[in-house]
Amino acid sequence: MRMQSAVRGTEAAGVLEVCTFNVRHGTVAVEVQVFRNMERFPRSGDISSSIPFSVEELDEEHSVQERVPLNANPESAFESALGNNAAEDDTFDLDELLPSISEFGKYQKLLVFLICLPACIPCGFGAFNQLFMADSPTDYWCTVPQLENITNISAIDRRNLAIPTNEDGSFSKCERYIVNWTEVLENHHGDLQGFSNPQNTSWPIEKCIDGWEFNTTDSRSSIVIDFNLVCHRDIYPTVGLSALNIGGPIGVYFFGLLNDRAGRRISYFCCLATLLFGSFLTAISVNFWTWAVSRAVVGLTVPAVYQIPFILALELVGPSYRSFVTVMTCTFYTFSLMILAGVTAIIDDWRALSLYTSVPFLLYFLYIFVMPESPRWLLAQGRLEEALKILEIMAKVNGKTFPSWFREKLQQRMAYRKCTGKQDKPQRRVGAFDLCRTPNMRLKTILITLNWFANETVYLGLSYYGPELGDNAHLSFFFSSLVEIPSYVLCWIIMDRWGRRWPLCLLMILGGISCIVTVMLPEEAKLDTLVLFLISKSMISASFLIIYPFAGELYPTQVRGVGIGTSSYIGGLGLIGIPFINYLGKDNLRLPLVIMGAVSVVGGITGLRLPETLHHCLPQTLEEGEKFGKDWNWRECIRCIPLRPAEPTANLYETLSKKDEPQSDVELKMSKGKYLKGKSSDKGDRGHKERNSMKRLVRQSSTMDTQKTHDGAMQLTYWF
Repeated sequence: MRMQSAVRGTEAAGVLEVCTFNVRHGTVAVEVQVFRNMERFPRSGDISSSIPFSVEELDEEHSVQERVPLNANPESAFESALGNNAAEDDTFDLDELLPSISEFGKYQKLLVFLICLPACIPCGFGAFNQLFMADSPTDYWCTVPQLENITNISAIDRRNLAIPTNEDGSFSKCERYIVNWTEVLENHHGDLQGFSNPQNTSWPIEKCIDGWEFNTTDSRSSIVIDFNLVCHRDIYPTVGLSALNIGGPIGVYFFGLLNDRAGRRISYFCCLATLLFGSFLTAISVNFWTWAVSRAVVGLTVPAVYQIPFILALELVGPSYRSFVTVMTCTFYTFSLMILAGVTAIIDDWRALSLYTSVPFLLYFLYIFVMPESPRWLLAQGRLEEALKILEIMAKVNGKTFPSWFREKLQQRMAYRKCTGKQDKPQRRVGAFDLCRTPNMRLKTILITLNWFANETVYLGLSYYGPELGDNAHLSFFFSSLVEIPSYVLCWIIMDRWGRRWPLCLLMILGGISCIVTVMLPEEAKLDTLVLFLISKSMISASFLIIYPFAGELYPTQVRGVGIGTSSYIGGLGLIGIPFINYLGKDNLRLPLVIMGAVSVVGGITGLRLPETLHHCLPQTLEEGEKFGKDWNWRECIRCIPLRPAEPTANLYETLSKKDEPQSDVELKMSKGKYLKGKSSDKGDRGHKERNSMKRLVRQSSTMDTQKTHDGAMQLTYWF
C-alpha cells in the first residue's frame, strides 16, 4: 500500500513546499526540500501534513489531514510527522545485508585475489629487501693511500704489507701499520718479497682512518662496502633496520587517521606513493644517514600498505569468511618473501635491488580505476548515495537482487539528514584503560599483550636471522619462509580440536626449545643449526596465526577492537629492539637464537594462565569479560583437549539478538561441530523478514576482528 502526501505551508507563514514522502508497509521513504530560514518561521502556527493513522487500514490512496504544531522549528514538526522512525533507525549494518547479496561472491573474490592479496608483495619486499642491501663481506682491511698510488702492487700485496696479523694468524680488519711506505719501498728498491708476511712488531699500529678495502670476489654489492660500515661502524646496518621498524607504528597511526578521514582509496594510494618514494630515495642515497632516513620512510608503509586493502576486503566479505581472507593474506605474504629470495639471488647491486623491488608497483596505481571505496566507511561518513551505488554494483556482479528494504532504509536516512541537518549521536567509546579497571580483565590483557610481544618479536627476529644461517643466504631465507605454509595448515586443523591455549603455548615452548638447544651444537654444525632454526620458525609461525583469533575471543565484544589494537601495538614495539638482538650474532652465531628461544618459552608458559575459549560462550561486555576465566585453576590448565559440552544450552551460547548485539559484530559459536541456524524475525519498522544470517552461529574458529570506529568501520592494526 502506498500513499503520497505533501506537507505544505502558506506563503504568509514563510513555508514553501517542504516534504514529499511515501509510506509502504510501515517504512517511510522521504524526499525532502525544506525552506529553513528560521527567522521567517513564526513560533506558533501549523503545518498541514497528509499522514495515515494506520497504514494497514488503507486499501487505496487517500489523504488524511493532521495538524501538527510547529512549536520551535520545522524540524521538530517533521520528526513528529514521521513518528521519529527516521531518527531512531540510525545504523546500517552491512553484515545484515551481505547474505542477501552474497558474503563471498564474485565481486569479493575479484577484490581479494586481484587487489588485496597482490598488495602483500610490496609490503613483504619493503620489509625484508633491506637484509640483502646490508650484506657484510668477511674479507676486508684498512686502506693505505700511499700504497694505492703504486701501480705495481695488488690489493693482496697491500694487505700483506700494511696490515698486522692477529694471534691466530688472520689479518686485522680494523688496524694498520703507521710507517712511511714511500721510504720503506725506496730502502728495499721496490722488492716486496721480504714483506709478503711482515712481522715487525716494532712498527706502530693505528686504527683505520682512511676507509677499507674489500675483497669482493665472494661478496655482493652492499651499503656496507659503499659506506664503509665495518669495525666501529658495523652496528650501522642494525640501526637502519631499527629505523625501518620505528617507522611502522608511526605510519600505522598517521595512515590510520588518513584511512578514517579520507577513505580507503586515498589512504592506500598515498601509502603506496610513500613506499615508492622511500625506495627511490634508497636507490640514490649517497651516505648512510640518507639511506637510513629512506628506510624509515619505507617503514612508514609497513604494514599499512597491505592492511588498507586487507581491511577493505574484510569490510566487504561476510563474517564467516573473514578468517579465510586472513589466512590467505598470511599465506600470500609468505609467498612474497619466497619471491623476494629469488629476486635477491638474481640482482647483485643493492641500488638496483631497491628499484626492482619497487618500480613494478607503479602498475598498482591502475587500481584507481577499479578499486572501490568501502561502503561501510561511506555509510559512517554519511555519503549514503555513494555507498548505495557500490552495494548495488556488488549485488549485480554477484548475480543477486539488491533488497528493496535496504535501499528504502538508506533513502529514508538520506531524507532525514537532508531535512533536519542532524548527524548521528556520538556514542561513548571505550578505551585501553577500560581493559585494566578490573583484576581479571587486567591480568588477561597483560598476558595477551605479553604473548603478542613474544610471538611477534621472535617471529620477525627469526625472519631477519634466516640469511645469517647456512652457506647460502638466499636459500636460507627461502626455506625459512617456505616452512610457514605447512605450519598454517597444521595450525588451522588442530586449533578446532585442541583449542587455542595449548596449541599456542606448546608451539611457542617447543619452538623456543629448538632455538635454545642450538647452543649445544659445535661451531661447525651449520646445517644442524639451520634445521633447528627452521623447526623453530615453523612453530612460531603457527602460533603467530593463533594469537590473533585467540585474543579476539578473549576480549569482550564491547572492547575487542580496542584490545586487539592495544596488544598488537605494544607487542609490535619489540620489533624496534630485535635487530640489536640479532646484532649479537656477529660474535656468537647462536646467541640471538638462545635469547629469542628464551623469550618464546617465557611467553608460552605465561600463556597457560589464559582461559580456553573453544566451546565456551564468548563475553560481550566488560562485566562478562571480567567473569570469563575468573574460576581458572591448574586442573583446567593441564587439560590439553577442552571438554565439549554434552548439550548446548542457553548458558553456553550468546544471545545474538538485535537488541543485545552491537552493530557489525557477530559472535561465533560451535555445537557438536555443526552450524546452528537462527530463525528470521519480523521487523515491524522495516516491514520485511530480517535475514537469519544476523543470528546464525558459525565455526568459532572464524572469529576475526580488528579495531573499529563506533560506526563499525575497521581501522589499521600494527600487525604483520
